[in-house]
Amino acid sequence: MSDTRTTVPEEMTTSYGFTQVGDGEKQPLVNEVFHRVAKRYDLMNDVMSAGMHRVWKDALVSTLSPPKSAGSNWTSLDVAGGTGDVAFRIVEASNRAVHTTVLDINSSMLEVGEERAARKKLLDNVSFVEANAEELPFDNNSFNAYTIVFGIRNVPKIDKALREAFRVLKPGGRFLCIEFSDVDMPILDKFYEQWSFKAIPPIGKFITGDAEPYQYLVESIRKFPNQESFAAMISKAGFERVTYRNYTGGIATLHSGWKI
Repeated sequence: MSDTRTTVPEEMTTSYGFTQVGDGEKQPLVNEVFHRVAKRYDLMNDVMSAGMHRVWKDALVSTLSPPKSAGSNWTSLDVAGGTGDVAFRIVEASNRAVHTTVLDINSSMLEVGEERAARKKLLDNVSFVEANAEELPFDNNSFNAYTIVFGIRNVPKIDKALREAFRVLKPGGRFLCIEFSDVDMPILDKFYEQWSFKAIPPIGKFITGDAEPYQYLVESIRKFPNQESFAAMISKAGFERVTYRNYTGGIATLHSGWKI
């Protein structure tokens, strides 16, 4: 599978996993995937990452280090975070002193997130917006932080989403993204390849009764640009001090950039 990873990031616009689709066709297909998996999305993240997604998300929040003082007026935007998993972590890490807006294009994912927020009594600290990452409905310089976790590879026009992230961040704001990436450890890479393609779709079918969405998800992971290519895209969008940190041998990577 080594030749499947995109080297020209623009190819992601028409890449539905390993299938090339027409311009404008990817988004409806991706939307349908997440309508189908919304109720079990967080459970399947456990399966796809062997539970490590929880550790990686906690590491992102630790890196972000939201303020813990009331009245800070610090806000963040979590894109493609419909179920609220990252947003809730940010708010709790601040001792409920900050506000996070969850934005997702998928209404089913947002419905799950709002239900979870209500159960956690976090609706004063978390709001939910249905919109497209490529056309954010916010003013320039609105947020102190922008996070996106396991979502950027599902956006057709990634370069446009990155420019929008830059636009809505305040000067001094930080962009943080976790995405499944290019495994750089011998043996682990072979094991992860087998796990992804041989185990995850059947497990997805067992849990949800539907293997096809998980086939897309593992193919989209394998298609996504490697660490250096994606870091270059972040820089091209205007961000400075762009860095990345591999987690678990590169199974996932935390990308960081600043709006200076």
